[in-house]
Amino acid sequence: MLDARLRPLIDPPLNAAGRVLAGLGVTANGLTFTGLALGLAGAAAIAFGQIGWGLALIIANRLLDGLDGAVARVRGPSDLGGYFDIVADFAFYVSVPVGFGVLGAANQLPALVLVASFVLTGVSFLAFAVIAGKRGATTEAHGKKSFFYSTGLAEGTETIAVFIAMCLWPAWFPALAYAYAALCMLTVFQRSAMAVSDFRD
Repeated sequence: MLDARLRPLIDPPLNAAGRVLAGLGVTANGLTFTGLALGLAGAAAIAFGQIGWGLALIIANRLLDGLDGAVARVRGPSDLGGYFDIVADFAFYVSVPVGFGVLGAANQLPALVLVASFVLTGVSFLAFAVIAGKRGATTEAHGKKSFFYSTGLAEGTETIAVFIAMCLWPAWFPALAYAYAALCMLTVFQRSAMAVSDFRD
């Protein structure tokens, strides 16, 4: 919901940093995998009760996720890079609630519900992208991407905001997880309604 609106604010500094990193020989895929490692380390830190470290590593993951795209725009985007980027994103997204689930027994059911909602949101996102691409649809509302990015109520910005809230107020994890899972499910219904509208023959 907020990703496209934030692009004009975050793209200029990211693109400037991307040009510097590309000039130093840094690759987009290298940033993607480094960011994934940091994100998974953040989830592990949460699982072991080091939530402050978890929050710091989550923020580092998101910074590198923005920089890999910026470097790709300088060096030239690739289909393989787009594939690695989306896989790394979803691996990171599901790891954080898993970390909270490991942290405490009271978190396990809400973590499971949240992960399930992420899976359904991801399936709707990727299925929409495949069919939209097949039909020749294009959009740059989320910046230049390797495939079609559909808009939804629950996107990257909202997810990171919720993860930060979970780290700042870990006792509220169950309530936050259930509330965000509900928003994810609304996104699935929203995207399905878009599919009915856009893909009807």
